[in-house]
Amino acid sequence: IERYFQGVTVETIEDSSSFALEKHLEDFLVKNWNSTDLGKDYIIYEENGETSGQQYATDTGPIDILAISKDQKTLLVIELKKGKASDDAVGQILRYMGYVKEMLAEPDQTVRGIVIALDDDKKLRRALAMVPNIEFYSYKVNFKLVKGQ
Repeated sequence: IERYFQGVTVETIEDSSSFALEKHLEDFLVKNWNSTDLGKDYIIYEENGETSGQQYATDTGPIDILAISKDQKTLLVIELKKGKASDDAVGQILRYMGYVKEMLAEPDQTVRGIVIALDDDKKLRRALAMVPNIEFYSYKVNFKLVKGQ
């Protein structure tokens, strides 16, 4: 179930502190989307030629990130958690996925989900074992110290 979210690094301690809040994680991920593993197969969702997939409004709350596969066959709902994710994230992402399936997806499109968090727990792993179209990714923050010259 666990996959490591790779491809993005944080170059300074100041940048790594931005991960303290979920919103900063979201902004960082969207800004660096093309440098991530997800950016290889997906683009941030667009409507009328404009990016609308960040904080996509639904009738059950905003989706952190909504993406679509480059072949237009899969809509991807991403739920971000700033720390450890537990099984309550599964209900939340399923709610958003239900909205996307009903309101946005064409009949030939599928809907998948990804929970991204610093860590998971046994409850989340057990819940995800029963939901094959939702995956878990953990993020890792990398930084380096650079001595002033």
